[in-house]
Amino acid sequence: MRILVQKFGGTSVANLECMKKVREKVLAARAKGFKVVVVLSAMSGETNRLLGLAKEWSNSPDPAEIDVLVSTGEQVSVALFSMLMKDAGVNTRSLLGYQVPVSTDCAHGNARILGINQDKLQALLEEHDVLAVAGFQGCTDGSRVTTLGRGGSDTSAVAFAAALGCECEIYTDVDGVYTTDPNIVSTARKMDRVSYDEMLEMASMGAKVLQIRSVEFAKKYKVPVLVRSTFTDAPGTLVTQEDSRMEAVLVSGIAYDKDQARVTLRDVPDVPGIASNLFGPLAEGGVVVDMIVQNPSRDNKTDMTFTVPRGDLDKTLELMAEIQKQTNAAEVLHDLHVCKVSAIGVGMRNHSGVAAQAFDALRRENINILMISTSEIKITCLIEEKYTELAVRTLHDAFGLGKE
Repeated sequence: MRILVQKFGGTSVANLECMKKVREKVLAARAKGFKVVVVLSAMSGETNRLLGLAKEWSNSPDPAEIDVLVSTGEQVSVALFSMLMKDAGVNTRSLLGYQVPVSTDCAHGNARILGINQDKLQALLEEHDVLAVAGFQGCTDGSRVTTLGRGGSDTSAVAFAAALGCECEIYTDVDGVYTTDPNIVSTARKMDRVSYDEMLEMASMGAKVLQIRSVEFAKKYKVPVLVRSTFTDAPGTLVTQEDSRMEAVLVSGIAYDKDQARVTLRDVPDVPGIASNLFGPLAEGGVVVDMIVQNPSRDNKTDMTFTVPRGDLDKTLELMAEIQKQTNAAEVLHDLHVCKVSAIGVGMRNHSGVAAQAFDALRRENINILMISTSEIKITCLIEEKYTELAVRTLHDAFGLGKE
C-alpha cells in the first residue's frame, strides 16, 4: 500500500473554492496510486474567532476547555472536506484526534505527541481511499482533548508520516522556502532543497513556512517534507537531510525576527553565581532567553544584557524588578525597537570568514550591531528595528543569494 500524507493550512481551506483546490491535489495523488491521509487545519481566522469567544465568556478561561473549544475548527474542516470527496466518488472518512488516537501529554494548549496508533491507521486505510484527519489536536490518557499549539497541524502531519513510514507534503499559500522574505527582497530565490538544521534555524527566527516542532519531528524520524502551494503547480522545496551539495553553499538564507526585546540589568555585582541568580527565575517563569552578553567587569560590577520575545517582556520586567532588589543592581533597562537578523547555512561548518563578511556588509551600510550570537550554522546580529529591511537586503546581496 502506497501512502502519502498531505497537510493543508487555514488559507487552503478558507472557503468552498479553496477546498475544491485541495480536492484537486488529493485526487491527483489518488490518480498516482496513493492512499492519502489529508491533515486539515481550521478555516482561516476560525481559531482566533474561537479564542475571542473564550475571552468574551471568561476572564480566565480554563486551558482544557479552550482546547475543547478551538479543536472544533478542525472538526468543521474535515467534515466538510469529507463531504466534498464523497461527492467526487472517493471513499473517504473523517477522523478527529481522539479517534486515531493521537496520544499526547497533558500540556493543554501546547501538548506534545507521545504516540499514534499506527495499526488502526493502517486498518482504516485498507477500508478507505482517503482519511481526512483533524490536525492540531490529540488527547490524553484520560481522553481529554488537547491541542498542539499554533501551527500544530504541521506537527500532526509529520507525526502521521513518521508513524506510517511515508513522505509528507505541506501545502500552504506560498510555493516553497525562499532565501529570504520575498516581500522584502524582490530577488529572493526559492530553494529546491533545504536541510532540517537550516529549516530549524529559519523557523526559530520567525520564518512561518513550517512550525518549528514539525521540523524537529521530521529531523528525528527522517521524514522528507515537501513544502508546496495549494494554488499553483510549482514544484516546492524539499526539507530533508543535508548532503554534499548543501554543504558547498556558504549561506543558504537570511532570516529576521522583529518579535524581540532587549533587557539590561546595569551595575550588578560581578561575583560567582550572579548569572544563575538572574536567569534561574526567568527559566522558572517560563521566559525564553536567547542572546546573552555580559560586559567586562569594572569596579567589581558588570552589565548583563539579553533578549526575550516581546510577548514575554512584561513578565520579564516583573521578575527583573525583584532580581534588581536582590542583587542591588543599579537599574533595569529595556528596548522594544530591536530586531534579529541571521545568515544561515550548513556550509558555515566548513568555511571560514562568514562572520567577517556579514559584519563588513552591515558596516558599509552604517548599521550598528548591538549584540552577536553564533552557532555552527548561524550568525545572528541584533540591530535597531528601523534597519531591518536594509540589513536583510544587504546580507542577501553580500552572499549572492538572489536570482541569477
